[in-house]
Amino acid sequence: MGVTRISTGSPFEKKAGYSRAIVDGGMVYVAGTTGYDYATMQMPEDVQAQAENCFLTIGKALKEAGASLNDVVRAHYYITDADYAEAVFEVTGKYFAEVRPAATMVVCGLIKSEMKVEIEVTARIGAGDR
Repeated sequence: MGVTRISTGSPFEKKAGYSRAIVDGGMVYVAGTTGYDYATMQMPEDVQAQAENCFLTIGKALKEAGASLNDVVRAHYYITDADYAEAVFEVTGKYFAEVRPAATMVVCGLIKSEMKVEIEVTARIGAGDR
């Protein structure tokens, strides 16, 4: 079984040379995803709105891979300010309260000043069926 590469059409994917997601066997690896609305290439100011956009993009990539947010087994959250943690938890809890993947949150710098959160996930197709 080969590797499948999934793209959202973001200009960043081509420029930086990466795929939004890779499907390898039953695993789906979704690249770090920031809060852009890729239809408009706009970034909301609010960190919660950015996190929502992250989940929308991740959800679309997982769907294309034959998975869903319910199949996520690992999540990494990167925020640029520790004060954003609670706001981001409101969003992660909305999507993962029942899924409860292994997760890590890190405070760090991101590559553009408007980016406040980046989310990366790993899913196993069918994990949410159990």
